[in-house]
Amino acid sequence: MRVFRDLNNLPAFKNSVITIGTFDGVHKGHQKLIERINFLAKQNHGESIIITFHPHPRIVINPQDKSLRLLNTIEEKIALLEKYGVDNLVIVPFSRNFSEQAAEDYVQHFLVKNFQPKNIVIGYDHKFGKDRSGDYHLLESMKAQFGYSMEEITKETLDDIGISSTKIRNSLQTGEVTLANELLGHNYSLTGTVVRGLQNGRKLGYPTANLQVADEYKLIPKPGIYVVRVTDAAAPDQIHKGMLSIGYNPTFEGKEQTIEVNILDFDKDIYGNTLTLEFIQHIRNEKKFDSLDALIAEIKNDELATRKLLS
Repeated sequence: MRVFRDLNNLPAFKNSVITIGTFDGVHKGHQKLIERINFLAKQNHGESIIITFHPHPRIVINPQDKSLRLLNTIEEKIALLEKYGVDNLVIVPFSRNFSEQAAEDYVQHFLVKNFQPKNIVIGYDHKFGKDRSGDYHLLESMKAQFGYSMEEITKETLDDIGISSTKIRNSLQTGEVTLANELLGHNYSLTGTVVRGLQNGRKLGYPTANLQVADEYKLIPKPGIYVVRVTDAAAPDQIHKGMLSIGYNPTFEGKEQTIEVNILDFDKDIYGNTLTLEFIQHIRNEKKFDSLDALIAEIKNDELATRKLLS
């Protein structure tokens, strides 16, 4: 997959089949769109193109709103789109100026000028241009003028698989990662850098890697204990079993949320390394224990459950 981040440096695409959107999560609904553009591109001896935006439009349009939580960082999105076989990804640097284009100008001076599309495929609720005034009907009305054909993935198609980014976010925020994974069509993941923590895990006989997630908009699932698979960017071919704790360490009277993973059967110095955690299952909620012995006994149960799930 070729990745482009500069609209002034695009090649001449051949028989391009395009779709446009934020693609947060690259979930099963998005995969329907990807499947369709890949099919049409093959049929037309052309190439499939996904056009997405960074930063997320909501961050630019309403910077005061800090409530936005995203399922993917831009790096995660790139990796997923490559996995699903897209030929080209164009990441448009989103700005207020860009958002102010009239919808007709967006079609002519952005889509047609840069991509010369043979086919445009969009989701049923796709809106674009100033005040989100452009939609499927506008694209349909301009297709004869610019020589492209139009397709819309209908609401019924997406309702059949019951997918939405909101439903996935809600599932993660209530700890239902197995449901979220099912809706995504792949396992939810979190990537961060290993930093020094309070080393409470070491005192308990379960040393943990403390993760710092750089992207402030990345959705962190509900506090609790999770079964995860762990990959270190320094050795990407090795996948480790892990127990993940997200929360405030109530037994230790913690005040700030931490993300700590105990990697089973592993004893290496990985400070500064980048780890990716792939969520498999939520084991239990976070709780305060009356003694360290009670906490250690519970962690042993978590370990047994982790080994069983990942065996």
